[in-house]
Amino acid sequence: MMFISQVMTRDVVCCTPEDTARTAAILMKKHGVGAIPVVADVSDPLLEGIVTDRDLCSRVVAEARNADDIKISELMTSVPVSCEPEFTLEACEDLMQQNQVRRIPVVDKRGRCVGMVSQADIALCAPAPAVGNMLKEISKASRPQQNIHLQADQFYCGQLHEQDEILLLNRRRELRKEVEVVR
Repeated sequence: MMFISQVMTRDVVCCTPEDTARTAAILMKKHGVGAIPVVADVSDPLLEGIVTDRDLCSRVVAEARNADDIKISELMTSVPVSCEPEFTLEACEDLMQQNQVRRIPVVDKRGRCVGMVSQADIALCAPAPAVGNMLKEISKASRPQQNIHLQADQFYCGQLHEQDEILLLNRRRELRKEVEVVR
């Protein structure tokens, strides 16, 4: 049995509700992440929310708003789904599926953010069938799916982006096994 503490990212970059959307976007780009926990104070990281790249895209860019004028408190999801380091991978996977989220802040018993765990973190450790089921459940449409209308000269691979990620993760797992066998 594996625990979240074994797969989570510990060095988490955080922002506060008073930071701007631009600050969050810069942090996401610099650290290559798609979500940032929002904490009351970086020195005492009591989790207050989470802001994602999707929040920035749909509530700042799509509305042509000035990222310097928007506080994170306007964008963040307050009281986000979270887990503790002692949760099993299966328990965290269930949380992701039930809430249709791909990233979850990890908090200690006092509610302080001590890490982040992503769908990819779990996928690298879980058996392939479980990964497929997790992807299926997390990716369920919350409203009816719209038909995709493509122009003749557009390229579409026929797979959802998340399915491509899972294929890549499974390939990496296979390569790791091959390296272990060679050693």
